[in-house]
Amino acid sequence: MPYSRYGESVDSVRASIESSAAALVAATARAHIQSMPPGAARNALDCAFWDWEAKREGAAVWSLAGLPGAPAPVRTMRTISVASPTEMGAAARALHGTEVIKVKVDGGPDLERVAAVHEAAPKAKLVVDPNEAWSIEQTAAWLPALGELGVAVLEQPVPADEDKALESVGERSVPICADESFHDRGSFELVAQRYDMVNLKLDKSGGLTEALYCVREARRLGIPIMVGCMVCTSLGVEPALLLAPCAAFVDLDGPLLLESDRDGALHDRDFGILRPSPSIWGSA
Repeated sequence: MPYSRYGESVDSVRASIESSAAALVAATARAHIQSMPPGAARNALDCAFWDWEAKREGAAVWSLAGLPGAPAPVRTMRTISVASPTEMGAAARALHGTEVIKVKVDGGPDLERVAAVHEAAPKAKLVVDPNEAWSIEQTAAWLPALGELGVAVLEQPVPADEDKALESVGERSVPICADESFHDRGSFELVAQRYDMVNLKLDKSGGLTEALYCVREARRLGIPIMVGCMVCTSLGVEPALLLAPCAAFVDLDGPLLLESDRDGALHDRDFGILRPSPSIWGSA
């Protein structure tokens, strides 16, 4: 899924893929894909190549990737979009006992919004996501209150190009997760100094190949992972389901936000349960 935040569009991603066509018929196709910059174009090619290899070898991708087993059904967190506190509380009540709720905020009356969601769903863990909308002053002022409102994670509160200031935020009532500040394994050097967790998305890392490297590096550094996605169909989420067993939090509700999905999708929209579908991707 092209993401304008990183300068991507459907046209730019399409052009990048088409310009790679000649190299993809050569024996060095894998090397060429990994030489592309991380992003949606490389993700599309890398995951398509994994699927092709599975069909060529007559084996599932999870087996080719050296993973211990096939992906199992997993319950994803659900997302509540920015609205008034009353509207967001009502949205939380409609989520049928969801265990983890992502609460989108924008720097406005955010503590009131979070409080309304917590009151409506007191048993749910909350992941608060300002999408870079907070200042460092807001972050430092609001962080102590979040733990009392059921918040388990604060995701990317400040702009990525200003996140060095997070190094001065020492005592944290909840862990801070890098999203826009984290792309691939090259991001770990700075992220490890500023964040407590990373949101690993294949459209940022540039595919399953790089994501698997990121999982190994995060494990080496002792940094927990949230596995996430853009708003996309199940074709975009199927590869990420392989990473779910490695993740502390699973945020893969992209297909559940669409009016329609790929044929063959097996998810349970009402309860947020994602069921892998070999007919869509990753199997012989």
